[in-house]
Amino acid sequence: MRYRRSQQSGGSFFFTLVTYERQPILTRPDHIDRLRAAFKREIEKYPFALDAIVILPDHLHALWHLPEGDRDFSGRWSRIKRYFSIGCVGATAEQSDSRRQKRERMVWQRRFWEHTIRDEEDWRRHIDYIHFNPVKHGYARSAGEWPYSSFQRCVQKGWYAPDWGRIEPTEIQGFNFE
Repeated sequence: MRYRRSQQSGGSFFFTLVTYERQPILTRPDHIDRLRAAFKREIEKYPFALDAIVILPDHLHALWHLPEGDRDFSGRWSRIKRYFSIGCVGATAEQSDSRRQKRERMVWQRRFWEHTIRDEEDWRRHIDYIHFNPVKHGYARSAGEWPYSSFQRCVQKGWYAPDWGRIEPTEIQGFNFE
């Protein structure tokens, strides 16, 4: 079966990316810096709005908005993953022939999951899901305690109260995009 990606141009998209075999490597300080550099580099070359993001040890969630006429989120993720992987230390797994032939490092799962945002309510639920994720996984007691997230930026924009995210919002109960 061939997976079909959304072909919507200029839309908003929610993503989940997972490390290879769920290795807990993303929140190492040097890797956080490398991931930030990868995003900065990509946004400078191929602009998009990063509405929200959370980085956990073995996966990340992000919500992007692409410019009108542009639908290439796959190319952007490919370049971000590649740039991050080149400087990544600590990925420990035997490399398959398939990965060797494609010059892939054992850092990321090959694919990622995406969801096309349908409307404002869908966008809001996914932003909440992103920011509550560290609490859901037990890494923090509230969204504001987790340092690898866009939550504080969203507080500054007035989207959240600083103490939001101690209790799971009813709008996202049952969501699971892991």
